[in-house]
Amino acid sequence: MERKQRFFVWLTAIFVAALITSDLIGSKFFRVGGLDFSVGMIPFPLTFLLTDIVNEFYGTEGARRITYVGLGVAIFVFLIINVAIWLPTSPESPMAGAMFKNVFGWSTRLYIASLTAYLIGQLLDISIFFLLRRITGHRFLWLRSTGSTVVSQGVDSLVVSFVFLSGAKPISFILRTARNGYLVKVALAIGLTPLIYAGHGLLRRHFQVTEVLIRDTPATQADRTPA
Repeated sequence: MERKQRFFVWLTAIFVAALITSDLIGSKFFRVGGLDFSVGMIPFPLTFLLTDIVNEFYGTEGARRITYVGLGVAIFVFLIINVAIWLPTSPESPMAGAMFKNVFGWSTRLYIASLTAYLIGQLLDISIFFLLRRITGHRFLWLRSTGSTVVSQGVDSLVVSFVFLSGAKPISFILRTARNGYLVKVALAIGLTPLIYAGHGLLRRHFQVTEVLIRDTPATQADRTPA
């Protein structure tokens, strides 16, 4: 298997793991300084970090591919969880059926919310990243990464909060949760920028994996070294 393809498999695997983990644990909230956050926000930032790296080296086709792979795996996990809940519980089971349903059944609505927001946010992120890439060429990686995340995660935060919490929490709480989540995601996106440059440099210089070219744009004639 070609080296670039091998890296794509690994990037996809880590992406899917981060996505599924965030969905499974996301129904727990924690409080810091009077603000409520979902624990799913711990692994989830890895998804837009990896999306940007894939977008840079494999283009929009590669980024959409891992998006759809992630969606397919998440749906598969959702179906398996519901089959597990539906199956009768053995008297010898170390976990009671009611406890199992309470833990994993709570994720049903969260799954619908997160997958809806995930798909919308990912496709928006990919489109914005590609637009900025056409304008900047191989320069200003930080602008493409942060700019696409700032817009896409605003939409993601609103969608997941409203779908997940509508009818269960007041609008004020939903908006506050969306705002808090968005601010954290933007802060993480900015904080992860050095890791994007590190990943970019590792793939490009150490492993000789090259970025995808965007043809027929003036920007592609610009310096290939990211700013």
